[in-house]
Amino acid sequence: MKKVSFAEFGGPDVLQLIDAEEPHAGSGQIRIAVRAAGVNPVDWRIREGQVLGAHPIELPSGVGLDASGVVDEVGDGVDGVKVGDRVFGEGSSTYAEFAVLSAWARMPEALTFEEAAGYPSVVETALRVIREVGVQSGQTLLVSGASGGVGSAVLQIARDRGIRVIGTAGAANQDYLRSLGALATTYGEGWVGRVRELGHVDAALDLAGSGVLRELVDLTGDAHKVISIADLGAPELGVPFSGVAGSMPAALTEAVGLISQGKLHIPVEKSYTLAQAAAAHTDSHAGHTRGRRVLVV
Repeated sequence: MKKVSFAEFGGPDVLQLIDAEEPHAGSGQIRIAVRAAGVNPVDWRIREGQVLGAHPIELPSGVGLDASGVVDEVGDGVDGVKVGDRVFGEGSSTYAEFAVLSAWARMPEALTFEEAAGYPSVVETALRVIREVGVQSGQTLLVSGASGGVGSAVLQIARDRGIRVIGTAGAANQDYLRSLGALATTYGEGWVGRVRELGHVDAALDLAGSGVLRELVDLTGDAHKVISIADLGAPELGVPFSGVAGSMPAALTEAVGLISQGKLHIPVEKSYTLAQAAAAHTDSHAGHTRGRRVLVV
């Protein structure tokens, strides 16, 4: 089978499309014929060799955590799924023609494979950081870097829970944020003042790692009312860094419910082939994403 792999840490150019042996489902796992794989910032952070305790790896390594596809192998002890089912979920080395998943759910009928591949890690992260930052119905949440996959999910989930949301993003994505129910403003010079004009901020999320943590702490008045998923230096400022995933099966179950009720939709901004994985990482690293980027197999 074809698989994206890297033998050394570095830039996007270390990614290679290679011939590899097919993986097989172990106990409690399933294998899918991959139709699409989600491209997440954690993928290129791992490729760069950033110290991410939740994702230790050995080289050479495959790439990717999220995927959608068709079940073609079911491991021991697995119930409720059969060969031929359309599923999406989380596993390892998902930038490949076949991948083993450790958590999965049946795809909602309304989703394409490309769309489904963009949800697992994004929704789990969104649910986790909303919970960890402790924002409640009736309060205001500021989301820095709100137009990407996690931001798109946070805005919709928070609004569904009765939370007022302010989102920052580039000028081109202001209407997109508003379409998700957020009060929108641009980042860049004067952004703190623009946020203050929109009202009091009870809690804030740093989703882009763009060096704004001090300002977010100032806006909320408390470092523990801020969570970062993108700035590894956050603890130095007293800001919690959220990098360890919670329950993916629970997140997928909630995602299916929200999607099926029409309360959550994350668009696919751009699709790539496996051979274009390096380009996908370059674009993901550059930011300014509206929704998700995925690889189509």
